Amino acid sequence: MSHVLMALSLPSPPSPIIFEAGPLAMRWYGLCIALGIAVATFITSRELARRGHDGALALDALFFVVPLGFVGARVYHVLTDYDLYADDPFPGVFEVWNGGLGIYGAVVGGFLGVLIFARFRGISPLMFADAVAPGLILAQAIGRWGNYFNQELFGRPSDLPWAIRIAPENRPQGFADAASFHPTFLYESIWNLLVFFVLLYIARRFDSRLKNGDIFLLYVSLYSVGRFFVEALRIDPAFLLGDFRGNLFVASVLALTFALIFFLRHASTGRKRPSAG
Repeated sequence: MSHVLMALSLPSPPSPIIFEAGPLAMRWYGLCIALGIAVATFITSRELARRGHDGALALDALFFVVPLGFVGARVYHVLTDYDLYADDPFPGVFEVWNGGLGIYGAVVGGFLGVLIFARFRGISPLMFADAVAPGLILAQAIGRWGNYFNQELFGRPSDLPWAIRIAPENRPQGFADAASFHPTFLYESIWNLLVFFVLLYIARRFDSRLKNGDIFLLYVSLYSVGRFFVEALRIDPAFLLGDFRGNLFVASVLALTFALIFFLRHASTGRKRPSAG
């Protein structure tokens, strides 16, 4: 029976590299991120147009949001997993192509980019964040597949039919005899895809009742709910708060805090989102 389940499990990718040309290499990880950015930009442009704004603002915002998002993502990863780089910080901390981007750092950095861009263009930053949120969670659903190609950030050993087979050299210490693991990248990707559709539905179905910032609040809260359960399965090295993975704490706090803010904003009658113009 175990052999049958192994045959049904997800195969590990042959290589994280698509092709090489001299010292340059195109990696699946980078392609997934680039594809996610392109899709997020398209969705954001559609959301901006639906709200009565110029959809081209999404492309203009890339020059603010993407660089700061990458910096925030890498800084968060390095700070929370500094033990991976403490003995040899250079050039390890700059080797982004090998993985190591913290989504919460990306959200902070990207939101800072939104604030700067919105101020520069004279538009509401919360409105813009709402327009970005659906595309961003869809980009995360796509980007998570980069972890699959890097054979990283998987979960505990598993013999489920959809478990992922991991090459021996990529198995964590203490799990050398485990051949297949929970594909947490797949779980999170599916969850993010569901959140994408939920955000689009709410943004359209309850448009007249929403305030600027509501969709972004729901994005952070709903993403963090899924991240909490995915994080509980992971076995990769992580910073700890007591006996718990740090991101478990971060996800739980953000899920509850942003949900509470959303409900408090609607607990009493308040100003609705102003119309465009």
